[in-house]
Amino acid sequence: MNPKPEADAPSGHLPTLIACFMHFDLSFMLWVLLGALGVFAAEETGLSAAQKGWLVAMPILSGSLARIPVGLLSDHLGGKRVGVALLSFLFLPLALGWQTGGSFSSLVAVGLLLGVGGASFAVALPLASRWYPRHRQGLVMGIAAAGNSGTVLTNLFAPKLALLFGWHRVFGLAMIPLALVLLAFLLLAKENPDQARRPADRGLLDLLKKGDVWWFCLFYSITFGGYVGLSSFLPLFFRDQYGVSQVTAGYLTALVALLGSTSRPLGGYLADKVGGVRLLLVILVVVGMTYEFATRLPSLSAMMLLLLVAMACLGMGNGAVFQIVPLRFPRELGGVTGIIGAVGGLGGFMLPTLLATIRAQTGSFAGGFLILGLISLGAAVILRFRLWVRSPWAGLAHTTS
Repeated sequence: MNPKPEADAPSGHLPTLIACFMHFDLSFMLWVLLGALGVFAAEETGLSAAQKGWLVAMPILSGSLARIPVGLLSDHLGGKRVGVALLSFLFLPLALGWQTGGSFSSLVAVGLLLGVGGASFAVALPLASRWYPRHRQGLVMGIAAAGNSGTVLTNLFAPKLALLFGWHRVFGLAMIPLALVLLAFLLLAKENPDQARRPADRGLLDLLKKGDVWWFCLFYSITFGGYVGLSSFLPLFFRDQYGVSQVTAGYLTALVALLGSTSRPLGGYLADKVGGVRLLLVILVVVGMTYEFATRLPSLSAMMLLLLVAMACLGMGNGAVFQIVPLRFPRELGGVTGIIGAVGGLGGFMLPTLLATIRAQTGSFAGGFLILGLISLGAAVILRFRLWVRSPWAGLAHTTS
């Protein structure tokens, strides 16, 4: 049956929403920084095809795993405290990347620490969400999570800065925006006094026993995992498959990532209007078909068109998923967001490793895109089946503003 929602939150708090967007945007910039610099690092250190995939996937792995404890801490200690601590921690991997990183092992260590920035997801979204009523959740969560546009900024500027100053120094330069955002977050972010630090209805183990949590994890691993995985891996893909320069690979990735990030608020808005489940079903089908067309590895212009369509749908899919989550789990939003975000991030970890491994074994990326397409289409079938049976999903499919 459908759970009874909490009473609507206050009408909103714009400074907190802005602070959450900035927190997520900067954290996302740093989360994919190693991916944007991966071409430079790989060529300098002579990495193999498989090592390239693992290198850009390491930050995604650690950031994904960190989302669970960060989400739970956000529920119990408050999102602002945890958000400040997370930003402060990120100075450490940036300093290490600036001063070290001359071998594969040291780069992996930097990536694992830098990946903690990906846990911003479990801080920024709940902190913003708790200020807004349920009929605006899709749009608000979409705006806050549009901070994944940080991938665009990183891929636009990091390669160019690497050519001018050396890729190691880019880590040091990144401390400047980090310090500015930390200050802004301290000044602007505020806890909703009516909802902050409420004890959750369930602990982590109880949440993990809820079947709907795992369905959300599956769908988010495809939508968000696809977005962050492609954003991290596409610079290497464009370089290896089409032979473009490092800077051009970054620009192409930035263009694709821009569409994916800007479409997330649109997905949340449409989900508010037509229902997140309905929208998500269509998106999964379109994404699956787009991946299948990509198996042909067409010309660069045709591949860009396919990737733009896929990223737009993935971004809207992210917004659709998190229009549904606050409706299904209003009290445990931090913990549930951490779990779903963690598994979603693991999808992003698997995507570059899958594509790189398939390329290393077969000499082509085609098999990797084939598997991704089948996964997305399979998830669409599962979601349609969930709508046929008696479950909360049937009710959520009709939940709109």
